[in-house]
Amino acid sequence: MKKHSARVAPLSACNSPVLTLTKVEGDERSRESPAPAEAQMQAGAEGGGRVNRCCWKCSVTQLKKIFWGVAVVLGVCSSWSGSTQLAKLTFKKFDAPFTLTWFATNWNFLFFPLYYLGHVFKSAEKQSPKQRYRECCRFFGDNGLTLKVFFTKAAPFGVLWTLTNYLYLHAIKKINTTDVSVLFCCNKAFVFLLSWIVLRDRFMGVRIVAAIFAIAGIVMMTYADGFHSHSVIGIALVVGSASMSALYKVLFKLLLGSAKFGEAALFLSVLAVFNVLFVTCIPVILYFTKVEYWSSFDIVPWGNLCGFSILLLTFNILLNFGIAITYPTLISLGIVLSVPVNAVVDHYTSEIVFNSVRVIAIIIIGLGFLLLLLPEEWDVWVIKLLTRLKVRKKEEIPEGNGDIASGLPNKSRRTRPSMSSFAH
Repeated sequence: MKKHSARVAPLSACNSPVLTLTKVEGDERSRESPAPAEAQMQAGAEGGGRVNRCCWKCSVTQLKKIFWGVAVVLGVCSSWSGSTQLAKLTFKKFDAPFTLTWFATNWNFLFFPLYYLGHVFKSAEKQSPKQRYRECCRFFGDNGLTLKVFFTKAAPFGVLWTLTNYLYLHAIKKINTTDVSVLFCCNKAFVFLLSWIVLRDRFMGVRIVAAIFAIAGIVMMTYADGFHSHSVIGIALVVGSASMSALYKVLFKLLLGSAKFGEAALFLSVLAVFNVLFVTCIPVILYFTKVEYWSSFDIVPWGNLCGFSILLLTFNILLNFGIAITYPTLISLGIVLSVPVNAVVDHYTSEIVFNSVRVIAIIIIGLGFLLLLLPEEWDVWVIKLLTRLKVRKKEEIPEGNGDIASGLPNKSRRTRPSMSSFAH
């Protein structure tokens, strides 16, 4: 008599074991009788329950991301518009945009300490500050952060960072904050154009349209004030700031690639070190040449300076690390939403005139910014959605015809039974 071995074969749909006997030798197999219909229905119900639980978990996760996304959007919008308005207020008492830029950039040194605090509270394997620093330094290369790497990979970005912020703040002195904030949104179009030329990114027609919208908006914004020298200089300054910001992002991707959270925090702290070591001399020179001069340190509005620096630091933290808790697109929306916030504030605090040309320019630039937020595969998604809608319409039409057709034979059976029997 041939021996048999018994093993339990788990089912994918449910956890109820079904005993299966498999013959060791020979091709004959004997199994227990198949499960009854009730067991199969129970298995299907349990499998459906698992799917529902998975869908529930996915929906809860997405809801959490959306909730945090709304919080981050509000944080980005309030910090960006708040820093812009506070800078405008500060210049009424302290007319020194480069000194304000230097002072606020020094606060970037807090990035890595704040990141390390988050690492201590969140990470299961806690590292000392020195160990974490060395691990993050690998981002700069195998040798870490050497003097050569500092001057070749950090110093250029320190210069671009300073120019971006200085040109933006100097533009606030010349024109209203609404125009400054909406024109700075053009930096996303400049990033696309530079990425397409330098990084050979994928060509997208919708993004070319967005770039055209941005350029058209800049021209219309210049025309809105009648090409006055003050407004033209202010618009040129903020467009230069947006260009420096775009160059910063593209060069970062070209030279350094992508960075993890700890590496990005260390990099931004290194920019603060560069600012202290090599940029400090410029505010001193501007002070003694009386380009940016104040009679006494007692008249310096330290509260405004610290408030602006904290708001700018908050904005950069949310912009760089917000993707850990929500979608990047939602974060970008916060920058666009700062435009209407600044417009409302300007309406009540300044003599801005929202003529038709200015409003159209704001709408065009905002629309271009939103078009640039579309993912690369947006056209594929639209085609799939349209295809599904067409399939559903086609399925609904035969069902309706089937109902009408099913009613006709019944009527024919009642009226002419001989014909129905002949048809069969």
